[in-house]
Amino acid sequence: MRKLFLFIVIIFAATGFAMTANDRHMASAQSLSPIIRSTVPNPIIAGFHPDPSICRVGEDYYLVNSSFQYFPGVPIFHSKDLVNWEQIGNVLDRESQLPLKGAGSWQGIYAPTIRYHEGTYYMITTNVGNGGNFMVTAQDPRGPWSEPIWLEQQGIDPSLFFENGKCYMVSNPDNTIMLCEIDPHTGKQLTASKALWQGTGGRYPEGPHIYKKDGYYYLLISEGGTELAHKLTIARSRKIDGPYVANPDNPILTHCSVTGQSSQIQGTGHGDFVQTADGEWWIVFLAYRHFGGSYHHLGRETFIAPVEWKKGQWPIVNGGKPVEVNPCKPRSSFISFASPFTLGPEWVFIQNPDSTKYDRHAVYDEAAKMIVGGSLRLTGGKRLNDNDHPTFIGRRQESPNITVETMVNSRESEAGLSVYQIQDGHIDLCVNNGYVGVKCKLKNIYYVVNEVPVSSAAIRLRIHSDGELYRFEYQDGNGPFRKLCELNCSLVSTEVAGGFTGVIIGMFAEGSGYADFGYFSYQEK
Repeated sequence: MRKLFLFIVIIFAATGFAMTANDRHMASAQSLSPIIRSTVPNPIIAGFHPDPSICRVGEDYYLVNSSFQYFPGVPIFHSKDLVNWEQIGNVLDRESQLPLKGAGSWQGIYAPTIRYHEGTYYMITTNVGNGGNFMVTAQDPRGPWSEPIWLEQQGIDPSLFFENGKCYMVSNPDNTIMLCEIDPHTGKQLTASKALWQGTGGRYPEGPHIYKKDGYYYLLISEGGTELAHKLTIARSRKIDGPYVANPDNPILTHCSVTGQSSQIQGTGHGDFVQTADGEWWIVFLAYRHFGGSYHHLGRETFIAPVEWKKGQWPIVNGGKPVEVNPCKPRSSFISFASPFTLGPEWVFIQNPDSTKYDRHAVYDEAAKMIVGGSLRLTGGKRLNDNDHPTFIGRRQESPNITVETMVNSRESEAGLSVYQIQDGHIDLCVNNGYVGVKCKLKNIYYVVNEVPVSSAAIRLRIHSDGELYRFEYQDGNGPFRKLCELNCSLVSTEVAGGFTGVIIGMFAEGSGYADFGYFSYQEK
């Protein structure tokens, strides 16, 4: 059965059951009508899905996000209408594509760009800490994608632009948007890097994309960092290598303004334009939602807004008004590990997983000569705090209102559920040596919030959240669920815990033993 589960681990990034990212808002039109425009869900891809990049191929849209220290990397989504999105895989699903040794939440895969040219899909990105800029290619966006093609020009957030048989690359070494021509097959740099623009003066000019419209080359970038001052600015030139002239009405999108400062949505920036088959323009961009004050714990999410882009003029995003939250309908998923199962592409590991520590443990009835049950067996490893390929498998928290539940039987291992933001910012509901408890790791502080003895071998663990509080509960045998404690969600927010990823809720095991998990339930409310 070990071979079976290893096979599952290998293929889950691209296959398996997958709830659509927004199957709760139905729309079939290629071009969004005014009615659909008013009901577009925002965020369109919730939870930790930052730095969106998008391309259209015929009637199909494909969108990718950054993934930082998580494996597999660069989730890829598909849509027919810009409203309903389904994750169809992960671009980087092999360790040879995605080495993550030692990667923390400030490292790994930064903002990717996806483009399509003459039958080939290109994804270009940066592996911070393990190689720098590279691209991969595929004939089918569902994969397989090629091995990395490494690139010379550095700086984060690289992007591609194709024109007249040439392939141009832009990125931001030395806080300057730089342009060069490359060979898209070999990655060889064909021209010297040339400075294009440094933005309007905001810090961290990054996330560059080039578009051509009405005889102008438009250069869209992000400025201000990924916090409250995040914004999108744009410049244009008659020549691809400049000089570029800034839009006098920059920024074209920010909530760090009088009109946007009271919105739940903050940190708006890092966008990518897309044009529909009917000629309409839209922009996808990242932002985050505040909960319980000025805190965000779900991470930077993917939003969308309409764009008015008249001939020869500058683009206007969302009529110049702040973007509003339009919550999606709740969804749910349940996986029983008692029988053979397949994990969907939304499941991730922290860094590259040790596949020997993840196994489907089958229960065999000797009398009946058959398998009568099973579990997901996690063999204990390094602590989550150590950030060294821990035994952990989880999924993004995509709604503030959730209930997550599992059943765990731990054998000489500390195991359970973790509300994981970063290696030194997580809350664990776990069992160990006849006790169940809640433990909190924040920076240099690691403490037991509450711990009680239990008598059963298998304990049910449950986490509720309303967006402001996490409530941790357990069930011992056939007894009722009992509350251990409540903790504020802000404890695992970026503002408190640090980092700029988002909460991943998953199962873990630490130490020399192992733990068997019976199921995993994720319910949004």
